[in-house]
Amino acid sequence: MKSLYSKFAVTTILIMFFSGILSFLFTNMYYQNHLKKQNDLKMVKIAAEISDFLHSHEQINLNEYLEHLGSIGYQLYLTDGQGVNDFYGAEFRERELSDKAIDGVLNGKIYHGIIRFPHKTFVTGFFANELKNTVGVPIKFKNKSYGLFLRPDIKLLFNEMHIMFGWLVAGMILISIMFVLISTKFLVNPISKLNKATQLIADGHFGIKLSIHQKDEIGALAASFKKMASKLENVNEMRKEFISNISHDIQSPLSNIKGYIKLLKTRKLNKEEIHYLEVVESEVARLSNLTKQLLLLSTIDSKKELMEVKRFDVSEQIKNVIRQYQWNLSEKGLMISYTLPETYVSGDPSLLYSVWENLLTNAIKYNVANGEIDISLTESDLSYVIKFSDTGIGLAGKELERIYDRFYRVDSSRTRTIEGTGLGLSIVYSIIEMHHGEIKVESKKEKGTVFIVCLPKVSGKLKEL
Repeated sequence: MKSLYSKFAVTTILIMFFSGILSFLFTNMYYQNHLKKQNDLKMVKIAAEISDFLHSHEQINLNEYLEHLGSIGYQLYLTDGQGVNDFYGAEFRERELSDKAIDGVLNGKIYHGIIRFPHKTFVTGFFANELKNTVGVPIKFKNKSYGLFLRPDIKLLFNEMHIMFGWLVAGMILISIMFVLISTKFLVNPISKLNKATQLIADGHFGIKLSIHQKDEIGALAASFKKMASKLENVNEMRKEFISNISHDIQSPLSNIKGYIKLLKTRKLNKEEIHYLEVVESEVARLSNLTKQLLLLSTIDSKKELMEVKRFDVSEQIKNVIRQYQWNLSEKGLMISYTLPETYVSGDPSLLYSVWENLLTNAIKYNVANGEIDISLTESDLSYVIKFSDTGIGLAGKELERIYDRFYRVDSSRTRTIEGTGLGLSIVYSIIEMHHGEIKVESKKEKGTVFIVCLPKVSGKLKEL
């Protein structure tokens, strides 16, 4: 029961169920404490009227009269305590009646069996078809004493009402449940839409459209949500434009600085001055690389709907990246091995080239001297799987959670001296997401890291141009 719909529906139905039980218990208490006495007195009055009528009309046939009363809606028991034990009307379910009660009525007392009937939680007593659940009055007929016990024949008097109320209650319950399920769907539906919209915003898609036009609190929430999404979209566009502009503006002076550094290197300089120039050149190169990656990120954000999708051999592309960085591999004494069978994929070649380049340079930078790198390409039923494995410094669990964050770098003594901007894996993640693929990482501290890229074989959004 995880969804809000099921929680709301089940909670409402349970409330209805327990409300019905509580209503029945309160009704039963009201009967036991109030109506039971009234019912008993009413039956005693009817029995007394029957007794008076028989006493004043001794010429009538007693059996025929009592049979007539039984046929019109009463259950009766007539006894003289010696041998007469006659029943009239519907059969009693139980015929137990104490001798004390019979003797008391024969001696002129009134028997209040309805009031004295035992209290039962789920049976009100009014419906208990038992001889002891009657009232008894003494009768004098033709100079002979009798005890007359009677109760209303509920089945005869109210059978149709029982059926009608039974169908009424069952219908009310079924219709209520049906309306609860339907109304819950309408109540939860806008919340589900807001939840999906929240997920889209979390994924960086701000141009959402919400078809929620209610005039209640949820409608107000949806309106505020759309306003927030619009403002976030504007802020995001301003951020992209700012990054793009500032990156372009920084590249121009950096190029000039590089030129002057080269010019200064041609002059005769002492060792200390040469060292300072090398430091400046290194920092300029790092800053230049940072602006290039910022430009790439800005390009990726703006190219999400404008990818130049082509079908190309991805294995040959990865081999080209390896050849490009062969000198870096040799300089660090790294052994590289690869299994790259000819494989054609649909995607943007220039963007995917950046993926392989970033993954390989990471494997080189964070590897140990004389370490190993292995690259493999396999395919499953639904995707192409490319793995980059290294024997480098590895990552801890908390570090793995943040590796795709922009500008995040592992803060350890092992990595502070390694050049980098903290944007490479963010670029990789964005490009793979654009291709509707998936990237996973497996790593152990001091044991190495494996990056696994899965590119889908078929995608409705990746169509070859």
